[in-house]
Amino acid sequence: MVGTLVLSHQRRAVRRAVRVPCLVLRQRDFRLVGSYGMDLSPRGMLVKAHERVLTGEPVQVSFRLPKSRAWIAASATIARVLHGRRPGDTGRCLGLEFDSLDPALLRRLRSDLHNLPPPLPNREPRIDYAASVHLAALA
Repeated sequence: MVGTLVLSHQRRAVRRAVRVPCLVLRQRDFRLVGSYGMDLSPRGMLVKAHERVLTGEPVQVSFRLPKSRAWIAASATIARVLHGRRPGDTGRCLGLEFDSLDPALLRRLRSDLHNLPPPLPNREPRIDYAASVHLAALA
């Protein structure tokens, strides 16, 4: 059965393992909700959380580019809240999705991330059961 299961590849952008200082401010009260970026992609980043937040909340994020002294500022949305309960989780974290980045900043971010390694997976890959059933029906 395991041979017929299809792994799910849901990421739209490759994340890169980086440790960058950042400031994540919740827009409704300007409270600091995170200050440490753990991985980064051109579409968003994973941040260690200081405060409880809700999925969908708008935030402002500023972070330092890897291998640089330059900072980027952007608006983002909380796309995911990790509560740190699963094996391998590093505590409460926030998945941010950037709302939009200036095209020049986006190009710079992509080039700065290009040669950095992806983060090591913390858990088993997800399985796309629908694709698995489709493959089994074709066999």
